Amino acid sequence: MAFAVIDEAIRNAVAVGADPERIAILDNFCWGDPKRPETLGSLVEAARGCHDAALLFRTPFISGKDSLNNEYLGTDGQRHAIPPTLLISALGIMDDVTKAVTMDLKEAGNAIYLIGDFAPVFGGSHFDTTINETIPQVSEITPQVYKKLHNAINAGLIRSAHDLSEGGLAVAAAEMCIGGRLGLDITPPLTTRDLFGETTGCLLVEVSPANIARFEETFKDLPFKKLGQVITEPVLKLNDTTMTLKTYHRIQHPI
Repeated sequence: MAFAVIDEAIRNAVAVGADPERIAILDNFCWGDPKRPETLGSLVEAARGCHDAALLFRTPFISGKDSLNNEYLGTDGQRHAIPPTLLISALGIMDDVTKAVTMDLKEAGNAIYLIGDFAPVFGGSHFDTTINETIPQVSEITPQVYKKLHNAINAGLIRSAHDLSEGGLAVAAAEMCIGGRLGLDITPPLTTRDLFGETTGCLLVEVSPANIARFEETFKDLPFKKLGQVITEPVLKLNDTTMTLKTYHRIQHPI
């Protein structure tokens, strides 16, 4: 999971427009008492995941913070540790801030693509307590996907981009719709696992019709799939089901 956390941090930076070859990261470990063998064991494995991920993405750890002994005395008279928690922060460089990409959909008629090695699973979810699946794994091709995405952003081929993270593809698609106050018509049939399973190394990207050929040429040697297109009506169409998306605005009154 530490490996996956680093992947997501880098993926978010790349989705905006940061150069994946110029990203540095920081760690923040919050763990229980390392004198407990099981606690120390999980900490060692998390550090090993950080090491392996840093090598894969060729990104250095430039700083970090470790907070140990996060335990409390419960009403049962026993000591309890917090769930082991790792925060990874990624810092990237953009040579031209005007090329920054946001997650909100931009224009009806644009195409929506899924890029990356799409392998959704339910490992680590509440549902996993009944099915016992493995956690998402990070593919070795993921750095190549991020590099190609960065090239496509620099070339002006990407109108919007959003990573698949909590909640999977369906949640990412809904967030893009809500952000742009537009809709998506996803045409291929998708399973529950496709819609809500979580995966690493994947993003949804919006491409205008004029740039489709160049975009597909850029990703010709990597996994990508056209899912549908942006529509004017603010709904999300999946598997012949239409979901209306509403946004709510908080009104602040002067005191």
